[in-house]
Amino acid sequence: MRPHLKYCALTLGAVAVIATLWSATRPAVVIGQSAPAYKAARTADGQPDLSGFWQAVNTAYWNLEDHGVQASPHKELLGTYLAQPAGMSVVEGGTIPYKPEGLERRKKHFENRLNPDPFTQEDGVQDSSDPEARCFQGGVPRVAYMPFPFQIIQTKTKILLAYEFAGSARVVHLDVGRKDLLDIDTWMGQSVGRWEGDTLVVEAKGFVGRTWIDRAGNYVSPTAVVTERYTPHSPYHLMYEATIDDPTVFTRPWKIKMPLYRRIDTNMQLLEFECLPIAEEYVFKSLIKK
Repeated sequence: MRPHLKYCALTLGAVAVIATLWSATRPAVVIGQSAPAYKAARTADGQPDLSGFWQAVNTAYWNLEDHGVQASPHKELLGTYLAQPAGMSVVEGGTIPYKPEGLERRKKHFENRLNPDPFTQEDGVQDSSDPEARCFQGGVPRVAYMPFPFQIIQTKTKILLAYEFAGSARVVHLDVGRKDLLDIDTWMGQSVGRWEGDTLVVEAKGFVGRTWIDRAGNYVSPTAVVTERYTPHSPYHLMYEATIDDPTVFTRPWKIKMPLYRRIDTNMQLLEFECLPIAEEYVFKSLIKK
């Protein structure tokens, strides 16, 4: 028997042994019986306790839809550094329901993602480059699944979500309605929340007009309303859902869904990814004399 055939035979044998042991040791499942729903711990105020450090572990950061491996923009210099890994869609139904003009704009975004215009604010031209590369705050929902942890801090009337990237932060108001907030557009929007059982429901709106939601150029307009749901599934998992309602760009509301994982490092703390000094030369490179 040739060496590689011997290796295949040994591998198949090992798989068979593992399958047998797993079948013998796994608990019996009764048809029709479901596990009891998880009941989250409570704060001193009686709210479901979502406090702690959380992080997504997926590839939605690169592209919310199905995507394959893609070389870095400068592979001749970087090799496999910064290459995009393959990943599965986190979009309900698999595909984002763009209007035709929205798809064209997404294509333009991707083509120009690393070509910033330093005069965007001055001349009113819509910059088609990725705001992440320019160190703008992540925006909603993108900031929830960037490859950085974030922290949830609760009080009875407010919930603070603090993020590592670019010092982003947002306050979810539980005690006031939308009409009580200032009408100011920001990268993180304005957030109001409520409890539905153990689920924290957050409605965010009031975004600036250049918000991307991944590196593939997917985006939302200033009129978007993002409704998030944070549901505890265990002491170590939150199910995160975000429904995007933006008739300016999409044919219908659509939803993403993914788990968030609690960081349980003994020395865990939220650090700051201070990106502005890194981004300055990149943004203004066209103005720098060589």
